[in-house]
Amino acid sequence: MRYVSTRGGSPSVDFEGALFSGYAPDGGLFMPEEIPKLDRETLKQWSTLSYPDLVIELCSLFIDPELIPKKDLKVLVDRAFSRFRHRDVVHLSRMKNGLNVLELWHGVTYAFKDLSLSCTGQFLQYFLEKRQKHVTIVVGTSGDTGSSAIESVRGAKNMDIIVLLPLGRCSKIQELQMTTVIEENVHVFGVDGNSDELDEPIKDVFADVAFAKKHNLMSLNSINWSRVLVQMAHHFFAYFQCVPSMDICPLPTVEVVVPTGAAGNLAAGCIAREMGLPIRLVAVVNQNDIIHRTVQKGDFSLSGITRLTLASAMDIQVPYNMERIFWLLSGSHSGLLRALMEQFDRTKNLCLPRKLHVKVSETISSLSASDEDVIQTMQRCWEENHYLLCPHSAVAVSYHYQQLASEQPSLPRCCLAPASAAKFQDAVLQAQLVPEIPRDIQALEHMKTRCTPLRRGDDWTQQLRNKIEDLSQQRRGP
Repeated sequence: MRYVSTRGGSPSVDFEGALFSGYAPDGGLFMPEEIPKLDRETLKQWSTLSYPDLVIELCSLFIDPELIPKKDLKVLVDRAFSRFRHRDVVHLSRMKNGLNVLELWHGVTYAFKDLSLSCTGQFLQYFLEKRQKHVTIVVGTSGDTGSSAIESVRGAKNMDIIVLLPLGRCSKIQELQMTTVIEENVHVFGVDGNSDELDEPIKDVFADVAFAKKHNLMSLNSINWSRVLVQMAHHFFAYFQCVPSMDICPLPTVEVVVPTGAAGNLAAGCIAREMGLPIRLVAVVNQNDIIHRTVQKGDFSLSGITRLTLASAMDIQVPYNMERIFWLLSGSHSGLLRALMEQFDRTKNLCLPRKLHVKVSETISSLSASDEDVIQTMQRCWEENHYLLCPHSAVAVSYHYQQLASEQPSLPRCCLAPASAAKFQDAVLQAQLVPEIPRDIQALEHMKTRCTPLRRGDDWTQQLRNKIEDLSQQRRGP
């Protein structure tokens, strides 16, 4: 299995190359050169697998056994999920009125990103130990990625991690999950800006290819292919849990509702669908609605400022994984993608070609949910089921309630729940509900914190470069 850039200007790489690269050298994102197709019999066999076993089967299709033999892959995946609180790793809650919520948040930081990043951390360790190398990981976060990335590599001898978080723009608990990790290899910066703004210095640093190579830099944002790969398992597991029967021919379709920010989960769903999984994808966004406008009108353009919403981890204007979706749905047309994405990078405005827009709107449905929708959804779900939704999960469930109100016949449906309500106490209180706070989250309030400020007006790129150079110098010694 080889991986190619969506923009077609970089040599192909193997899984190890894609894992350590983040962005391709030409600015594109890595995608598999070929998408494996699964027949009905394989899907039937997979339908009885546990979530970890699904991850192993999927990874074995996309990672050559010469790089990671399947027996090693099993050890890595089992180790990755060993700290999850639920014995099944993920869990489907079935509720009134056909509401199915797939809880992806039983990891250490109570967020879905623990699933992919715990695996990615194990893959990195595997190759770094084998090659006796060190890397410095640079991550920008809108809330959950930072803490999940930190947990996946904290204490590792052959990795340093630098995390940029938007101060005051994620929940207090999300901040504390990052700033309370006092490990030698963990370095947290608090940025006086939003998540799109803090991505800029990271892009600048990686754009200096010689600098990035010299310091062995890599990213763990959802641009990293290994995260998308593991997230494909969400869609397979959701399908097998919610499909009425695997004995019907053709196999029934299940609707998977994806609360969407940077579109990593959505890209994973599109690839799963391309592999032959009979799912219909629904992307639900908050008021930062670029993906909704793309699906409805073909308008992939920024719309002024990033709006602050209750679903703060989705307060994103530039959903970079849409590039993967455009590439996939254009028939791997890298020349077209390069022209489109270079135009977007330059002008922040893009009108999709009609043929591509038709393909996108055939593959994905979409909805935009307001804060009022989120509050009402959280309240209704509690009243009907005594079940607390986080605001991001409520974004997805708002679509389910809207469909119920339409009284139209619908497909079996699964709403992905990316985080626990325990992380978003303010939103729970705004919905006039009572937060349920686990002890390990309560303990964060009393722990020592460490965070370096990046103030507005400072040269964030230079400060980031300085930190990276300092870390390299410390490893070399005096």
